[in-house]
Amino acid sequence: MALTIEITPELESQVREQAEQRGLGAGEYVVNILREHLRQTHTIDARCLPEAEARLLQQINEGLSPEMWQRYNELIAKRRAETLTPDEHAALIALSDQIEDLNARRVECLAELARLRQTSLSALMQQLGIKAPPYV
Repeated sequence: MALTIEITPELESQVREQAEQRGLGAGEYVVNILREHLRQTHTIDARCLPEAEARLLQQINEGLSPEMWQRYNELIAKRRAETLTPDEHAALIALSDQIEDLNARRVECLAELARLRQTSLSALMQQLGIKAPPYV
């Protein structure tokens, strides 16, 4: 999944400085920090949650690998530039179908989790900090 965030210039400077000290690009550094944070949070949360909720949260958080997202974004860029080959077009359709399937499963799991917690889907999404994607 591609995610674009806006941060202050001061925070960006700090991120770039820390990344450089570790010999990483800023994007790679941020991804590493997020993975570690989520791993720690997931470990803590999983011990505090009923098994069914922990399983659903794990499924909600599943997605494409960073490499697959990179390939998807490359194919989208080629489509926009009108340089997409027929084979690449087929690959883009397959990746789009896979993303759609993952999102459908994610919504099913969110609905089930909302039912278990006896709350609405929108309230659950707000609690989890999940925003509906903008329609373009």
